[in-house]
Amino acid sequence: MSHQENHRGNHRPSHRRFSVVICVYTEDRWEDILAAVDSVRQQSLPALETLLVVDHNPQLLERLTEEFKGCGAHRAAAYEEEVRVLANAGPRGLSAGRNTGIAAARGEIVAFLDDDAVAEREWLRYFDEGYDDPRVMAVGGRTLPAWASGRRPAWFPEEFDWVVGCTYRGLPPGRVRVRNVLGGNASFRRTAFDASGGFATGIGRDGDKRPLGCEETELCIRLGRALPHAVLLIDDRAVIHHKVPAAREHFGYFRTRTYAEGLSKALVARSVGSGKGLESERRYTTRVLPAGVARGLRDALLGRRGGAGRAGAIVTGVATAAAGYALANMRTRAGVAFSHGPIAAYAPATGGGPR
Repeated sequence: MSHQENHRGNHRPSHRRFSVVICVYTEDRWEDILAAVDSVRQQSLPALETLLVVDHNPQLLERLTEEFKGCGAHRAAAYEEEVRVLANAGPRGLSAGRNTGIAAARGEIVAFLDDDAVAEREWLRYFDEGYDDPRVMAVGGRTLPAWASGRRPAWFPEEFDWVVGCTYRGLPPGRVRVRNVLGGNASFRRTAFDASGGFATGIGRDGDKRPLGCEETELCIRLGRALPHAVLLIDDRAVIHHKVPAAREHFGYFRTRTYAEGLSKALVARSVGSGKGLESERRYTTRVLPAGVARGLRDALLGRRGGAGRAGAIVTGVATAAAGYALANMRTRAGVAFSHGPIAAYAPATGGGPR
């Protein structure tokens, strides 16, 4: 079925039920959290439930529990049966929070939405269409940046939008098969977790100041090994808008995040092997980024704003990511414990929750 036919068939019946997991950790994002939940409630294909997983923050847990159980909140009646508030049952961090949501989810599809993002109205419906093919085990979407300043910084290259958790230049358009989906805008069949386990702790963010990532990459590679015929898709019609705070619009954060990505990629390669762990990154580094540098230099020669800065940022991003990767590998070969800790066991999707 083509995209156009699917779009015209918006009223086709669906027998799949979605549980949406939103992991939260700070009261500083209170309004963002409410906006994320509201965007799920506005879906053209209603979710079975929204699971708010609170990461070791008792005050936020209590406040959200009160908000969605009533306790005088003006929104209570609308949310009462739709939203469940849970405490992260594992160690601090995004991976354990997601595993908690997976273990509690009642839907056959588990979707993940960042706590500072809002989904467009057809988000779940486009996810749902991907699962018409029984081979499909995961469907991701397109994540667009919502810059705090109102517009993209002139020096910030689109090739590095992953730095702020968004879809980057270089990914093919349309509905395409991919190695891995991006965790803040993704969905999986429950059976995917039954086959491969949950997210591995010790890779992604865990409350440490260093902005590590790649937990979804490691999971998707592991899923492909467990189910060799599995298909993973990105459908760029399944759109969310991800808030980019002012602090992440600065070059200092860019350097820190790209360095952390190198560290994270080393952890992934250690877990699943450098062949699969870096397969997509090699194509990105040898094809997409050189084209980005050339485009930036051409813009600079034509007097276009930010061209030289974008070219320089791409070169810097590659260098800092490579430095992080090399340092992590050197420490591993030398037998020095990586400061972020080892990769922990995978949490199963069934049973007593993550461990």
